[in-house]
Amino acid sequence: MLTYLKWGFRIFLILLVGGFLHYTLPQHDIVRITNAYNRLTTVGANWLFYASPDTGTAEGTETRDIRFIDAVFADGSVIVYRNEDTGWVWPPYFKYDSSNLQAEAQNSKSSAAAPEWVSVTHYGWRFPFMSIYPNAVNITPVSGPDDTSVPWINIIVLTTLAFLALMIRRMWLQFRERAIDPVLADAGEAWDSVDAKADAARAKARGVFGRIGAWFNTWRSPPRR
Repeated sequence: MLTYLKWGFRIFLILLVGGFLHYTLPQHDIVRITNAYNRLTTVGANWLFYASPDTGTAEGTETRDIRFIDAVFADGSVIVYRNEDTGWVWPPYFKYDSSNLQAEAQNSKSSAAAPEWVSVTHYGWRFPFMSIYPNAVNITPVSGPDDTSVPWINIIVLTTLAFLALMIRRMWLQFRERAIDPVLADAGEAWDSVDAKADAARAKARGVFGRIGAWFNTWRSPPRR
């Protein structure tokens, strides 16, 4: 049972860290922008996936005037981005140019007959049933829908985190080997010593009581013939 609990906790931790990184790290979509507009949006239970009220176009804790960008992928599927400042809070994109980005989106609109493809850098997820939108942080024109880019930031961040995780594990193993294992070994030896002494005491007690019982047996009357 304990083994299942350990593996369950490890899997939960991996999913939690993986989901956090997938939401936070930048992603790149090659799309064609079809519209860019502002819309009053009520933010309620999904407030965690929006910017703080004091940044960007946020006007209150419930209803905000938020910028949106509609786009289409090469296969015809659609995506909607929000365009909010991140400020100095998490995630650390330090975005304060949502107005300029909206102007770039307006200028990059195109039709299916004369498409203009752009790479939209964003973070976050799109969950329609919860009105959650990824936040666009940059728009870059590209040559076509097949354009690719190397995610250098993701590579650097993930490599750094992997290195830190290995270092922390190595430090923990060294600490355990030098500090915890000797204490456990001494405790085990002490327990074995106590157990051995207890066994010797029990054996001695049995010997004493056995001699006393034999002495009492000498006082018994001999059996009649």
